[in-house]
Amino acid sequence: MLRALYTSATGMKAQELMIDNTANNLANVNTTGFKRSHVAFADLLYSNVKQPGANISASQQVPVGLQVGSGVRPVGTTKVFTPGTAEQTNNPLDVAIEGDGFFAVLLPNQQIRYTRAGAFRMDSNGQLVTTDGYLLNPPITIQNGVDLSSLTIGTDGTITGTLSGSPDSIVNLGQLQLAKFSNPAGLSSEGGNLYAATPASGTAILSNPGIDGMGTLRQGALEGSNVEVVTELIALIAAQRAYEINSRAIRAGDEMLSTSANIVR
Repeated sequence: MLRALYTSATGMKAQELMIDNTANNLANVNTTGFKRSHVAFADLLYSNVKQPGANISASQQVPVGLQVGSGVRPVGTTKVFTPGTAEQTNNPLDVAIEGDGFFAVLLPNQQIRYTRAGAFRMDSNGQLVTTDGYLLNPPITIQNGVDLSSLTIGTDGTITGTLSGSPDSIVNLGQLQLAKFSNPAGLSSEGGNLYAATPASGTAILSNPGIDGMGTLRQGALEGSNVEVVTELIALIAAQRAYEINSRAIRAGDEMLSTSANIVR
């Protein structure tokens, strides 16, 4: 009887985690480049009262066993890297990735992180940085004593500018590169739209956009979140109902224990 109480408790804890994950997905529905997370669960160990295939005689085995489970446990959260919808901003420094790949950025402690958010800006030194001020890796300088009238970022990542007062003078300002991983689901979410490479993700493979399986770039646009509100709300309702059902199983077990205890009265 007590087994049902503990088993249902694991189910309630699992649904709490499911709701926490869904709430985080919904909270980031408007976060640039955000990728939704999916929680995976697995059943716990079983109590084998009778093993399937056990011998009942020298020539016969039981066709089925008698096994009682002990609940559920969360296995992990997986980032779903399906593309988000590209939103047009018309800002020449906004870049959306169409396909696979990440921008590499350099933190102040010289560590490399990766992001899908291409909302870039220029710092006081004329270098491309993220909205948090992190430099691109490798660094790209847009203005170095040169006055530009326009800036173009090609689908292949080439950055060119037109000199002010000289529309026919085109200068090459650098090359945006993308990073790719054999297992992007193994990346560690660091917050701030940043991911860190791990042994599970593998090492980063750097290449220019549009080749070696990399996605292409779109200037003047940002990749939106891939969170679908309706899907998340359905998951939220399902988790809430599962939580209620597990709580009812605990109540039923408690009522049965109470009935057993009151037999002697």
